[in-house]
Amino acid sequence: MPSRHHDIADDLRHQITTGRIKPGERLPSEAGLASRYKVSTVTLRRALAVLQGEGLVEKIHGRGNFVRRPRRKIMYVGGWGTLDPWTAAEPTLRVTVRTTTVPASVQLTALLKVPPGSPLVEHSCLSLEQGAPHGLARIYIPRDLTPAGALHDNPVCRGAVTRFAVLGPSPATIRETVCARSPTPDEASALRIGTTTAVLAITRIATDSTGRVIEAALLAFPGNRVDAVFTAHHVLDERQTQE
Repeated sequence: MPSRHHDIADDLRHQITTGRIKPGERLPSEAGLASRYKVSTVTLRRALAVLQGEGLVEKIHGRGNFVRRPRRKIMYVGGWGTLDPWTAAEPTLRVTVRTTTVPASVQLTALLKVPPGSPLVEHSCLSLEQGAPHGLARIYIPRDLTPAGALHDNPVCRGAVTRFAVLGPSPATIRETVCARSPTPDEASALRIGTTTAVLAITRIATDSTGRVIEAALLAFPGNRVDAVFTAHHVLDERQTQE
């Protein structure tokens, strides 16, 4: 037998999908909804959690619960690790960037193959469409490889960062590991998704011709709002080219 919070979620879902509650509209307060449905706020929050997990409702801290606006997918292009040009140029899409210097943690020491505590430049990027988050990127570059102006508002560097593109020296190889997993608490908070919503997580490692790691990027996208495209190019065997 369906529990009470599922009944409430079904009713609110019907109101949202039929347009009685419009995209972007704020739901009544949790106390008001609990009173309307004659349940405790704990039960009401369970119902809202169901809708948040489905992506129909988002809770904005200090403001309340809102019906999500329909969001188009963005495209991540593998190999060079960037949003496709159409997506990156979309006028409604903007990326906030926070740049700082951090010491290499245990995870970053392993990824970048640097001594623990080495100074790294971190670019923390959040892409948003009409104020709603689309993707999260944390890009790390050894301090001595950071391009001039990257710590300041350099238009060229900023343009690369806002596309989640490789920012450091031109790489010889790029290795990307892709998986679907549950979001970390920080990712769920930044992307405004439930902890049951899967994210597409990409770890991108760029190396130069000597094998030195020149950049590591940790990217996370809500799984229902991104397509990742990878193109393979046929490489002729060296023996074939000599025949």
